[in-house]
Amino acid sequence: MEPLKILYEDAHLVICCKPVGVLSEDSESGRCMPQLLREHYLAQGQKNLYIATVHRLDKITGGVMVFSRRREVTGKLTAALQAHELVKEYLAVLRGHPQEPAATLTDLLFRDAGQELGREDYERLITAARESGRERIALVMETICATGIRVSEVRYITVEAAKEGRTTISLKGKIRTILLPGKLCRRLLKYAKKQKITSGEIFLTRGGKPMGRCQIWAEMKRLCQKADVEPSKVFPHNLRHLFATIYYRVYKDIAKLADILGHSSIETTRIYLMTAGQEHRRQLERLQLV
Repeated sequence: MEPLKILYEDAHLVICCKPVGVLSEDSESGRCMPQLLREHYLAQGQKNLYIATVHRLDKITGGVMVFSRRREVTGKLTAALQAHELVKEYLAVLRGHPQEPAATLTDLLFRDAGQELGREDYERLITAARESGRERIALVMETICATGIRVSEVRYITVEAAKEGRTTISLKGKIRTILLPGKLCRRLLKYAKKQKITSGEIFLTRGGKPMGRCQIWAEMKRLCQKADVEPSKVFPHNLRHLFATIYYRVYKDIAKLADILGHSSIETTRIYLMTAGQEHRRQLERLQLV
């Protein structure tokens, strides 16, 4: 990958060009701009590695982006964006001549229904896991879905955390406290006792090593047939999406949800709340305006 093209930077923010094919926000699924910027500043010997995405561009889009380098600056830039004090301008480059004077642009307003994990799908996966004697993966799925943590944050679920009902997660330069539901804590402690785990991480392999994301992904996929759930819907990150959508439906507090999920930008949280077209249609019908 070519070196980052930085247009402006100071102690508070950095403006640079996002290449096509690179994610604009922190992600576990590929190269992303915040991580590239952290690596850039780390190579310079700088200690401040805080990078927060203020706005986003789709992976397939390239362009100029602004990133915050101070936590207090993030809120100010986000507020300026919401107040339309910052303006985003998009340019489209066409090759050749369009065959039609008008066409339909398919955007990301709705999630692909074929990849949306519903609550019933989730419950069938949990049931299938327990009926197969796979208590560990059942608990892993319940933990992610009941708290909204990332699969990479499962390592912060310890015996001590289950006893206290909370865990502190430090990841990607950000620290947040996650509360654990009482019912989940009781199940975690019961499992830990059965496995003779008295301290530290709860989700371990037979060799005593922490479970990795690939293993969690593979064990979830093995449940698809028994649970009668489409494999395209079954992957760890979808449990986090399910938590976000259910939380928002109940409490309608996107700012609090962003804090729980560890998002620096509410725009990221808004993407999590996209629903399939069928759900949007049901919402329109309930308005009864016709």
